[in-house]
Amino acid sequence: MDSIFTLMTPELLALSLTVGLIAGMIKGLVGFAMPTVLISGLSMFLPPEIALAGLILPTLMTNVLQALRQGFGEAVQSLKRFRVFLGVGAFVLICSAQLVRVLSADVMFVIIGGSVMTFAVMQLAGWAPKVPEKSLRIEAGVGAFAGFIGGLSGIWGPPTVAYLTAINTPKVEQMRVQGVIFGMGAVVLFFAHIKSGIVSTQTMPFSAVLVVPAVIGMMLGQRLQDRIEQAAFKRLTLIVLLIGGLNLIRKGVMG
Repeated sequence: MDSIFTLMTPELLALSLTVGLIAGMIKGLVGFAMPTVLISGLSMFLPPEIALAGLILPTLMTNVLQALRQGFGEAVQSLKRFRVFLGVGAFVLICSAQLVRVLSADVMFVIIGGSVMTFAVMQLAGWAPKVPEKSLRIEAGVGAFAGFIGGLSGIWGPPTVAYLTAINTPKVEQMRVQGVIFGMGAVVLFFAHIKSGIVSTQTMPFSAVLVVPAVIGMMLGQRLQDRIEQAAFKRLTLIVLLIGGLNLIRKGVMG
């Protein structure tokens, strides 16, 4: 198999880098949505398998940086707090990643997109569900759902963020927790797709190149995020979730 770069024009590479920069800025601003933006943007002009491979390293690197922003000790505490979510999600993600070449994700896109869109709209309208913060059953259920769709599509952010928003996680903690959860998921995704064939010596150089604009974009987004109050942050998060949900529905319907 030829390297991706031998099959890519300078124009396509420039578009890919631009998508990476935009994804990084949104990631820095709200702490998630990088896989969604990357796979949606890259899939507009690249094969889905290449788009999925491209998001792996930028997602991993930016989440590591996000998780460690307040220090290693704080990241470890977040890891312990959400160990059930991470453990269940990782197991399901590894299993579902092996279906990526034989199972269409279109139906799952519509299901998760519809669920996320409904949650975001109801929250923006003032509905505030009381989700028990220490319910291991709910935490495991959301982790399993996020892991399943994550293995198929590389996108596990929306259900995770919806859960953290529902339990009213403070802004700084939510950013750190999202970094920890998504970072661990990115590690699992990397190794899961070595077996599926998505991760290879042909695809990873392209993914590595996308790390640079993604990190630059994230740093710019974080500067803006530091100035946002908790209420405005939650509203912005819900708006991004709404857009992401609509995009997932579009992707599932259009195939």
